[in-house]
Amino acid sequence: MDRRLQRELRAAAAEQRRLSALGTLDPSSSVSVDNTVASPLTKLRTSTKPTDRFEGLVPLRDAVEKTNSNRAKRRVEDEPQQLPLRVAEQLHMMIFGGNFSKDVLCQWCHQGFRFSPDAETSLGLVQREGGPCGVLAPIQALVLKYLLFITEDEEDIGMKGKPALRSSPLKPLLTGSNDAVEVKLIFSDTQRTWALVQAMAETLWRAGGKRKAVVAVLDIPEMYCEYGSNEQEQDEAIAKALEVLCLSSGKELHRLIRVSTVTSISTLHQQLCSLLPEFRSPWGALLLLFSLLLSRGLDLVYSDRDDPVQPMVTSPFGHASQEIVNLLLCGQAVSNVFDNNMDLGGVSIKGISTDVEVGFLTLLESLNLCRVGRNLKYPRWPIWVVGSESHYSILFALDPSVQEESDIEDHEIRVRQAFDAQDQSGGGGFISPEALQKILLDLNIQVPQDMLNNLCSSDIVVWSELWQALLQVDRSKGGLKDPGAVLGKRQFKVFHFNGIAKTVASSGDVTQQRPRLTMIRVSVPPKWTPDTVLVEEYKAMQQCEVSQGSAVAGASIPEPAQHAPLVDCIRTRWQRATCNWTGDAPSIV
Repeated sequence: MDRRLQRELRAAAAEQRRLSALGTLDPSSSVSVDNTVASPLTKLRTSTKPTDRFEGLVPLRDAVEKTNSNRAKRRVEDEPQQLPLRVAEQLHMMIFGGNFSKDVLCQWCHQGFRFSPDAETSLGLVQREGGPCGVLAPIQALVLKYLLFITEDEEDIGMKGKPALRSSPLKPLLTGSNDAVEVKLIFSDTQRTWALVQAMAETLWRAGGKRKAVVAVLDIPEMYCEYGSNEQEQDEAIAKALEVLCLSSGKELHRLIRVSTVTSISTLHQQLCSLLPEFRSPWGALLLLFSLLLSRGLDLVYSDRDDPVQPMVTSPFGHASQEIVNLLLCGQAVSNVFDNNMDLGGVSIKGISTDVEVGFLTLLESLNLCRVGRNLKYPRWPIWVVGSESHYSILFALDPSVQEESDIEDHEIRVRQAFDAQDQSGGGGFISPEALQKILLDLNIQVPQDMLNNLCSSDIVVWSELWQALLQVDRSKGGLKDPGAVLGKRQFKVFHFNGIAKTVASSGDVTQQRPRLTMIRVSVPPKWTPDTVLVEEYKAMQQCEVSQGSAVAGASIPEPAQHAPLVDCIRTRWQRATCNWTGDAPSIV
């Protein structure tokens, strides 16, 4: 920056000397001078005082400084600048901390954004190493948003309108309707590349407050000299250049990374397109993470986090923290997944304060270790990042109607939101009896006195007890009881994508490793359906299975419910859902 400033000062001084010697301004200049102001040369000839001579150059000096300032601003935006050492050290410490292993660094230095070469999973990014899935999964979710739902005339990130399946030519190829192996979601390289650029640009632009974005690039001259004419040659040249490099310190980050700031979304798209070879490289996930944090601003990232001392890549296995996932999903590096902020004895902890494009579900909620708020559970598009204890995968639907709720379900949501607003337990799911009285009054829910006395018999009111009580209160009185809708089950299909390359088949000495895409059939009873009805239905299904041999040919037998950890995640979004699939169970690890 000092060298650039010196060059600009010298250029400005040279411009002043040239114009002073000419005695007039360039007629083509955009800077106008009033007729009453004499030329600089006239001033020099007629002035007798040094101050008069200096004042004669003031308009010219201001014009030159303004021109050079604008030129320098454009140059700063267009040309990548070296990452300052102090910022590089802060960035490295924020991500990895002061005590990290070489294995963790190796994981993160060997993960780029590359699509699966397999036709059946061509929509997905492949994960080769553990750890960076916290960056890949949110980008994968946004890639699906653009592949499945966004038409070409709706590329603007801030677009509005009802979600609808993308029309030709980016409509998925669906062959068959019942069998999972007959459902193909196949996209061309051009389509996938376009969606990837859009997804990365959206995350960076959102992190920069939709005003700017910072893009981190590699500063390795010999790498560019070896660029080939096709994608494979480019990838090989970059991988070869990166083999001997290491990001073990902030000084190395300062030496190897340059950054550029853009202030328009179209420029950002163009820049990301030109830098795709670098994002496909083994450092691709890291480069996007650097760009994301710098776009947000390190100071804002510190203020977002509940505990900024801890590294964002956790030890000892190198997993991405929830803060990285949240930064990709909502543009803020907050530490929690509940809605808005929560006050814990004078300490405010931060959650998700805005609506999101794609959502988040986690196995930890089914274990009562956290609670995901409505903002993440009900995203704009039917796509969710699914978190387990050690991995992130993707759940998505092709039909946006899976997000729709009935009137009574909307009422239950309002009750739950009012409950959460009074819950000061940090997501524990209980409130005080006084808070319950306020909720019932605000929502005009008429609960029988004996039921109310039973709910308030202890010092706390638990959500599950309140929910069970409202199931017994008629809908006309603000409750959730609706006898006429007991059998109104919803049935739909969702897809689960796990990008980590696993062994799926082996023949002799040949082992195939590829991601997995599984179609899941989901059946959801109304939330207010009594448990007794579900029990009777389950018994009837069991009897059907037993009597399959004597069943009449062609009779319809309900499919038995199957279970896997993913089903527990699905039930945090659709309560008491039952699922089944063809083949091996979907894996979230």
